[in-house]
Amino acid sequence: MNLKPIITEKSLKDAKSGNYTFRVDKRLNKYEIKRMIGELFDVHVVSIRTISEHGEIKKNMMRRKKVIKPSKKAIVTLREKEKIALFDTKD
Repeated sequence: MNLKPIITEKSLKDAKSGNYTFRVDKRLNKYEIKRMIGELFDVHVVSIRTISEHGEIKKNMMRRKKVIKPSKKAIVTLREKEKIALFDTKD
């Protein structure tokens, strides 16, 4: 089970409106992601959007190569008044 929350300024802003962002295994489909998040956080998932990111090779200033592996992001929308405590911030 490969499920990692993405904690950035944009994802925390989206979390306030009920959209939570996770990096998931690229072989999982939407039904498996929905079941996994529902069981893990005890919430009801309304919809899921997935984004497949392709891998690439980048070079830095010293011409060293860095391999970025392909991955998948899932943006999960929950029912009204449900939250994932991991994304809560104090204002």
